[in-house]
Amino acid sequence: MLKKIKWGMFPTIMALAWPTMLEQMMQTAVQYIDTAMVGSLGTQATAAVGATSTVNWLISSSISALGIGFLAVISQACGAKNKTLAVKAASQAVLVTIVSGVFFTVLTLSLSDLVPVWMQVDETIRSLAADYFFILYLPMLPRAASIIFGSILRAVGDSKTPMRVGLIVNIINVIFNFLLIYPTREISLFGADITVYGAGHGVLGAAAASALAYTVGGVVITVALWKHKEISPRKMSLKPDWKVLRPCLEIALPNMLQRFGTSLGYVAFASMINALGEASTAAHTIANTVESAFYIPGYGMQAAAATLTGNALGAKDRQRMRDLAVLLVIIEVALMVLSGGLLFIFAPDMMGLFTKDSEVISLGATVLRMVALSEPIYGVSIIIEGMLQGEGNTKTPFVFNIIGMWGIRIVGTFICTSLLSMGLISAWGCMIGHNVLLFLMFTVYYLKKHSGVITL
Repeated sequence: MLKKIKWGMFPTIMALAWPTMLEQMMQTAVQYIDTAMVGSLGTQATAAVGATSTVNWLISSSISALGIGFLAVISQACGAKNKTLAVKAASQAVLVTIVSGVFFTVLTLSLSDLVPVWMQVDETIRSLAADYFFILYLPMLPRAASIIFGSILRAVGDSKTPMRVGLIVNIINVIFNFLLIYPTREISLFGADITVYGAGHGVLGAAAASALAYTVGGVVITVALWKHKEISPRKMSLKPDWKVLRPCLEIALPNMLQRFGTSLGYVAFASMINALGEASTAAHTIANTVESAFYIPGYGMQAAAATLTGNALGAKDRQRMRDLAVLLVIIEVALMVLSGGLLFIFAPDMMGLFTKDSEVISLGATVLRMVALSEPIYGVSIIIEGMLQGEGNTKTPFVFNIIGMWGIRIVGTFICTSLLSMGLISAWGCMIGHNVLLFLMFTVYYLKKHSGVITL
């Protein structure tokens, strides 16, 4: 039977997790609004925006991996009460942010015309998709700052500041979406006709709104970090300090390779789906958007798991690590059962928020109900990966995720769609197989490495 669960740690876990969950919820809400607004322009507009979305994951997740490296080192330093190391690591994070932000700006802008071609986007919308991609990546430096600096703040237990910055970004995004996507028009409000001014830029207006919001968010979180009482790097040198930088990068590099490899897999996955036609692309894009909201509890808990595990390891408190593991998994599974159940029940209604196309709604609802059944087991993988990140072990998640992505999802989808001429449902079936394999690999590994976490 399970050891006695340390419910006294529950408030600490949730105090770290809920701001991250709320931040992600707000981001997802804006993503919903973006998709709905663009969706009102037609299926082609939705496809043009969604066709390169997996490349966005590729870039963002690579930068997030850098943040994980600093989160692990800083959280362990805080656990060991080594404030000097924590602040030095924060200053090195600023240097890495500048370098990575400039690098990805040059890379994405120079490849903007080629990305839609590589993604097998329909020729009728390639030009629009390329322009959308170019505008979206103009503010790459502030986007890098938002991601990496957010990880630093969470490492010292401050998850509220990234949440507040996220709120600002989301509000700006919605306001400028409203002004830039639609043309000037008359609307009726409480029986009165009101003229609402707009630029009428459609898909490109949505890209510009996001770019403006990212820019403001990057500036605001940079100021917040500079003024932070515990972790401000303002008095530290920004020259490379390899004694501090090396361990951060040693943790970040495998995580970056993992995220790059899995995100590249998402790109290949989406490319094969794009080849299935406009309806499948639109259904896949919208279903991904819908699904993202139901992963919020999982990834909110993952951030808490990484920080608290790092603190416990820094304090050399192995018993606390074991107690945390049991409680984190229990909470995670409960949350993911709830979110998966809601996704299964309301899948058609959620699809209907973004499109009126009955074929797209039916197809999207089917794949969402399929994946809803795998939510709880995927949640276990998310939590264990977070705990390993807090320990500074990013090599194991790298191996497991690459095996799952390329060995199951990509190969399986290629066989199903390209060789057997099956459709979107088969591709999402391969995705579920990927989730099941991750659950098995992470669970077996963690129980073997940390024997005594659960006793039978």
